Amino acid sequence: MLYQTQAEWLAAPKKRVLFFGMSGLGKTFLASMLRGSGEWFHYSVDYRIGTRYMGELIADNFKREAMKVPFLRELLLSDSVYIASNITFENLAPLSTYLGKPGSVTRGGLEFAEYMRRQDQHRTAEIAALLDSGHFIRRAQEIYGLDHFVCDSGGSVCEVVDPFAETDPVLDALQRELLLVWIKGSDAHTEELVRRFDRAPKPMYYQPEFLDRAWTDYRVENGLRAEQVNPDDFIRWTYARALAHRQPRYQAMARRGVTLLAEEVAQVRTPDDLTALIGHAIERRPPQERPTERTHDAHHPAQ
Repeated sequence: MLYQTQAEWLAAPKKRVLFFGMSGLGKTFLASMLRGSGEWFHYSVDYRIGTRYMGELIADNFKREAMKVPFLRELLLSDSVYIASNITFENLAPLSTYLGKPGSVTRGGLEFAEYMRRQDQHRTAEIAALLDSGHFIRRAQEIYGLDHFVCDSGGSVCEVVDPFAETDPVLDALQRELLLVWIKGSDAHTEELVRRFDRAPKPMYYQPEFLDRAWTDYRVENGLRAEQVNPDDFIRWTYARALAHRQPRYQAMARRGVTLLAEEVAQVRTPDDLTALIGHAIERRPPQERPTERTHDAHHPAQ
């Protein structure tokens, strides 16, 4: 782990953290607060995915839809208009829209094969964006003079790594550069996330094996053919199962770092509050998860 003790974390001149956990529990809130202090560089994995790695795919999808409209088709063919994604840290709708939902095409869904193809594109992009963290740590220092760094990961980070394995190339790389911080929700938080999702279901990335089982189970349970599936109903049905599926994966990832409770995060008002909270989290790690021997790391902030 990057910081072995509370004292080491508090004294570190270069603090580097990665927040992970379900969307809606405070990751982006904390990252934005740190960025607003003027002393932290905020790296959003979802933003990187939607711009660097999937930006062209998203824009091309917009263009395909525009080409179906005669008026816009003529303007596009004559290069009279320009169509692009206006994705931001706070508005990731272009990325979600591209991922889409499987089911009846007449209800706005995608054929399952196309949906899975886009899911695979997202997986590749997410892995690449996570591995870019080290590059942006150095970029933040060299260009902006910012030594403190926060990586705001997507809720699906646990799906693109193997958190149960002794070694994982993506997690190993992240752990060398950053302190992994799990924001853990309670059962009450889970229920609220499900209610919130039910009101406004949004596309998201799922592990392919999990998604394939869910697609089969849903259709069998409801006696539906693929073209009869209501896209919103399917992702609502899937979401609660995804939360349960991800919980042990997050917990396994947390063995490489520390855990903050969502209730604690809700009380954070300043970067100093967060620094103190993370320090307490380092100290309360279970003894079996505390390293017994310090290993040399050329990238350690204190060096």
